[in-house]
Formats: sequence, structure tokens, C-alpha cells
Amino acid sequence: MKLIYNLFLFLFFALGTLAVEAQTVDSTEMKTTRVHLEHANVLSFDRERNPDAQILNGDVIFRHDSSYMYCDSAYFYEMSNSLEAFSNVRMEQGDTLFVYGNYLFYDGNSQIAYLRENVRMENGEVTLFTDSLNYDRVADIGYYFEGGLIVDTENELSSFYGQYSSATKLAIFNDSVQLDNPEFVLYSDTLHYQTDTKLATILGPSVIVSDSATVYSSRGWYDTSNEYALLLDRSQVVSGTRILTGDSILYNQYIGFGEAFGNMCLEDTIQKVILEGEYGFYNERTEYAFTTDSARFLEFSQGDTLYLHGDTLKMVTLEPDSREITAYYGVRFYRTDLQGVCDSMQFDTRDSVLYMYTEPILWNEEYQIYGDTILIFLNDSAIDYAHVQQFAFAIQQIDSTSYNQLKGNDLKAFFTGNEVRQIDISGNAESIFYPIEDDGTMIGLNQTQSSYLSMWIQEGKLEKLKLWPASQGVLTPIPDLQPDQKTLADFFWFDYIRPLNKDDIFDVRKRKAEDMLKRSNKFVH
Repeated sequence: MKLIYNLFLFLFFALGTLAVEAQTVDSTEMKTTRVHLEHANVLSFDRERNPDAQILNGDVIFRHDSSYMYCDSAYFYEMSNSLEAFSNVRMEQGDTLFVYGNYLFYDGNSQIAYLRENVRMENGEVTLFTDSLNYDRVADIGYYFEGGLIVDTENELSSFYGQYSSATKLAIFNDSVQLDNPEFVLYSDTLHYQTDTKLATILGPSVIVSDSATVYSSRGWYDTSNEYALLLDRSQVVSGTRILTGDSILYNQYIGFGEAFGNMCLEDTIQKVILEGEYGFYNERTEYAFTTDSARFLEFSQGDTLYLHGDTLKMVTLEPDSREITAYYGVRFYRTDLQGVCDSMQFDTRDSVLYMYTEPILWNEEYQIYGDTILIFLNDSAIDYAHVQQFAFAIQQIDSTSYNQLKGNDLKAFFTGNEVRQIDISGNAESIFYPIEDDGTMIGLNQTQSSYLSMWIQEGKLEKLKLWPASQGVLTPIPDLQPDQKTLADFFWFDYIRPLNKDDIFDVRKRKAEDMLKRSNKFVH
């Protein structure tokens, strides 16, 4: 027994410094009171083996101030104001805190209890299980350092190191932390947990795993009762193929709703798309996403990324493996082979059609296309053809003052290898183009009118032109050209609006007043 006593005195001095993080008490200011022996069936001494101890057996009871200690047998060191208790150890602090174990060493001067083997600490609906527990009566903190478990009505929390205060209801966990809840499991490096409010404060790298999502965070808090979290420091919520990231995220796991503030990013790893903005949210159940404030959409399924900006962007999953993207106000997009602007836009992956509304303009290489509405038909993110509905106009720049032009009620531009290969005009077709010799010399300006027109292009040059059913045309030599002959009515060259790169999409530029399309109304005289 002397050996055990000396061993635990050593543990007291060696491990005491690990214990109390939240509160410390200066021993010089602590008022020392005596430990009292209240009852024992048998008291004896062993002067040779343990001369400093009173040996107690049977229904042993000690009292120190308001704390009572019970056991089957004990050594009482009255001179050092300490004791060792064995078998069926129970410690009571008032009527709310109860601690059980197989062994107890208690120092009445420091008021620290060292309990070992099958230790259980109960405080109302909170129970702590461990094999090594130190309890500081002054600070009212119990702590373990070789693994332990705290259980309440909602959760089970385990870690290598932990401490609990019955006064503040605060539990602190470090190293290999795990919180088990019927709806999720939380893994962490450092966690604080309020047993009365069931609020977990994340202070280190943590992962929250549930059936619907996985959350990654290193700082924040989680209301385990209501499944509601505030996540900071670029946290992530992963739901299926979607990853929501933000400087801070409000996440309601119960309804599957994440709201991100600051550098929001929502990525679909299968569809190869990203939504970005300073603010946004994502609903896991409806698969609806929204972002605004420096909003940007990226599509990178084919390697050449499409960058799109709008004041407001929305994305919703319509059915498995399909989605709808909607952009409002000041829409601008850039891809190496394709650029465009409009007021609003919609893209549905079910039919792979991109709809551009209100003053849309589309650019490809030296071509510019505009009209009332533009539909872009895609095939594996490559352009198949563009359909311009109402007041259609297509322009190809030849040099700084010369442009090939096509105009009509309806226009379709077909692409091959991301280049315009054919253009069809339906209704009131007009054209201006410059025939060019093999050596690059312009022959003149050819102007035509017909009901329908088809033009085939090879390497940027006119290959073939078809007009039907009847047509009018005139070729004017270059020296005889007048300035007003060089453009059709409603010709505008919007190079000052065209997005130049992926960052230029944020610089929203309006049409000049003189470049606004003026349409006549035949019913007004």
C-alpha cells in the first residue's frame, strides 16, 4: 500500500499541471480546512508498513467541508490531510454531483481528488465515464487525460483529454474528439460543448458527417439540438456532388439549407460547374442554388472554361443529371471561342440550349451577331449553331472600315470546330459582302436583297452564296463606293462592349445612345 501511495503522489505532481485549463487557484490564497473521518466499522494501525496511516474498514465515510466520500476501506493520512479510498468509492459534492470509482486519492490541502478505474461522474443528466479522473473541488472541474466519454440526453462525446464543470455546464475536449448524435457524427481536434444548451463550439479541424451532407470546418459552433451551425474560416458543406464553400456559412442540417457569406463558391464536381459570389445559398433538398454580388458562373466540362457574370445567378436541378442556369441583369460571358452580353440568360442542360434575352450580342472570332433573342445550341459544350430570332444581324469584320453584313427576320449560324461555317437568313434577307481575289485584293462591294439567303464560309472567306426565290444584287467597285453604301440599316459595331477576358465580364458596359436600335412602327404616321 505504501508503494501505491507513493506512486499516486508522483502522479499528482507529474500530472497536476495538465489539468485545469478554464480556471486556476493560487494555493497561497486557498483557505485550508481539515478532512474529517465521519465513520468506519474498524480502525487499526500498521506502524511498520504504513506508520502515517489510519487503516479503516467497513462503511468508511469522510467529510471535507460540504463534500462527502464513501468507500469500503481506506488509509487516512491525518498529518498530511489526505486519504486513499478503496472499493465502491463514492464522492458527493452537494446534492448534484456524484463521482464513483474503484480507487480515490484525495488531497485536502489542494482539494483535488484523483479517481481511478471504472470512474463515473454524474451531474444531473450528464454522465462522464473514464478510468482516470482528477476532480478539482475549488475550480469545480473534473478532467481526464487517458480517454473518456461524456453522455447527456442528446449526445455522446469522447476524446483523449476532456474536462467538465458542473457549475458552468461546459465540457472541453482535445485530441481525437468524437461527438455521436442520432442524426450525425462530429470528429474534431478541439471542441467545447455546453451540456445545458447542447451547443458545440468548434476550435480545431473538424468534420461533421450525416446522411445528407459532410461539413468541414476549423472554427464555428453547432447547435446539436436544432442541427444548426455557424461555420467560419472558409468552411465547406459537401452534399452529394455539390461543395458549398464560404468565409462564413450558416447551415441548417435539418432542412438541408446552407447560406454563405464572403467568397461563396458552389461547385458541382460531376457537372463541372461552379457558382461564385459574395453571397449565396444552396438548398440540398430542392437542389436550388442562388448567388449575387460579384456573381460568376464557370463551366469547365470540356477544358476551355466558360466564365459568366450577372447581377444574380440561379441554378436548379430539374431531374437527375440535368440543371437549369438563370442569369439576370448585366449578363456578360467569356470563353476563348465565344463571348456575349445580354440582359438575362437561361441555360437548360436537358436540351443544351442557351437563351439570351434583351439586347443580346454574340461574338465568335471576327463575327458579331445580334437581334431580339439569341438561342445557342450546344453539343458537349461546343457550339452547334446559333439561332437569332427577330431583327437578326450578322457582321464579319474584314478590316477597320470594311464589314461583311447579313440581315433578316431570322438567322441561323452553324459552327464547325468553333468557327462559323454557314449562315442562313429567312425573311427580308439583305447582305453586303466584299468579294476578294486569291491575292487578297477586294473586287468591290456586293449588295443583295432576297427572301432567303444561305452563305457558306471557309477559313473566314466567302465560299458560296445562295439567294432565292428571287433576288436583286449590285456590285460597286471600290473606287466608286460612297460611305452610306458600306453599311446596312441598323448596323452597329459593338467592339467597346465585347468581353475581352475572364475578368472583363465584371465590367458591365451599356450600348451608346446612338447605337440603340430604332425600329419603325408602320401603324404610326
